[in-house]
Amino acid sequence: MASLPDHFDRPVRIAVIGGTGLGKIDGYTPIASLDVTTPWGKPSSPILILEHGGVPIGFLARHGLYHQLAPHEVAARANIAALRSLGVRTVIAFSAVGSLQEEIKPMDFVVPDQIIDRTKGIRPFTFFEGGVVGHVGFADPFDAGLAATVQQCAAAMRGDGVVLHSGGTVVCIEGPQFSTRAESNMYRSWGGSVINMSALPEAKLAREAELAYQMICMATDYDCWHTTEDVDVAMVLKYMEANSKNAKHLVGAVLDQLAAQENSDKVLAKHWEGSAQGAVKFMTKPAGRDPEAMKRIEYLFPGFWEN
Repeated sequence: MASLPDHFDRPVRIAVIGGTGLGKIDGYTPIASLDVTTPWGKPSSPILILEHGGVPIGFLARHGLYHQLAPHEVAARANIAALRSLGVRTVIAFSAVGSLQEEIKPMDFVVPDQIIDRTKGIRPFTFFEGGVVGHVGFADPFDAGLAATVQQCAAAMRGDGVVLHSGGTVVCIEGPQFSTRAESNMYRSWGGSVINMSALPEAKLAREAELAYQMICMATDYDCWHTTEDVDVAMVLKYMEANSKNAKHLVGAVLDQLAAQENSDKVLAKHWEGSAQGAVKFMTKPAGRDPEAMKRIEYLFPGFWEN
């Protein structure tokens, strides 16, 4: 990676946030590695610029290049801010998950449409604080248009019995420990489909940054509700290794579809444009705005305070 150019002068519209189980994307040529600094610090990893068919794609390793960051240590604000600063407007995020439902088998994929937040406020979760306040809508935390694109790519998966489930609720826990059996059964009673430690605050920050965001979940285990067997890292890694090819096939097919629409309103997230900016501009009155907070907002939305 060190030998790659450290600059890139074209806008990057599409990015992948790779989690456990997706460390690279086959068939995409690395052309640059960008070391970005944001007002919220550096992202979890350098942003690798990949090219496929002439279209640049950003790739960021959520847990760091060597998986050295625990879920609560991920620099989520810097990750999202850095991607937006490069021109990214569409994010496909990948996550290994535990299944909370019998029909979602290990090695199945889920395209969720809802989240339940069981984090504990330890992770910084908003851009809008410290003298500039904004309240954005989050009723539907994922992007329906991107979800539809992912669904169209189900045929890219290989193997008998592997299913791509449409819709579902991610329960995002604090971690890094797995759930107790009582918690796991409680989440099932709430209607949870899968469980992870990564969906938040990432999805909330993407909404604040006016990005189209969709997570693809790969089930690596039944959470501990299912049997008397504890979930452990060995179990997760076993299924993850077995299904990593499918993960790469699916993500690659999704990127092919999105790259073909690089300049479309969907990829440019035109439907989210102005949603967060309006929430900020009309909430904190000018006399109460902190200059440093205003600079941070300007980084996300250049020219924001000029209008």
